[in-house]
Amino acid sequence: MDEKMFEKGLANRKAVVGAEYVEKNLAAADDFSLPFQEAMTAWCWGFGWGDEAIDHKTRSMMNLAMLGALGKMNEWEIHCRGAIKNGVTKEEIRAIVHVVGIYCGVPQSLECFRSARKVLEEHDML
Repeated sequence: MDEKMFEKGLANRKAVVGAEYVEKNLAAADDFSLPFQEAMTAWCWGFGWGDEAIDHKTRSMMNLAMLGALGKMNEWEIHCRGAIKNGVTKEEIRAIVHVVGIYCGVPQSLECFRSARKVLEEHDML
């Protein structure tokens, strides 16, 4: 593993989804899951999020659309919190969910709206 990429990824991961969340996941990792946590931190957060061609707000919006399309609602909620940290507004989140509905179907957009409501309520944005 590239230590420099891991450190860059760790900083990005903590900035977007929160240091407490990241540290909890890393602390819970064992011999079985730690290699994945390290690789994911280096690859996704170091290589992917470390590419400065796309700003974090735009990347967060892209992630919400993709995770919503895939129906990965647990990850969607985590990234919705991160998107808010990155400056994504309630109106932008709603527009992203509309796109999910258009391209992935109404049932999936309803799941996104349920998750969005939960996160927006946590942030006193409703």
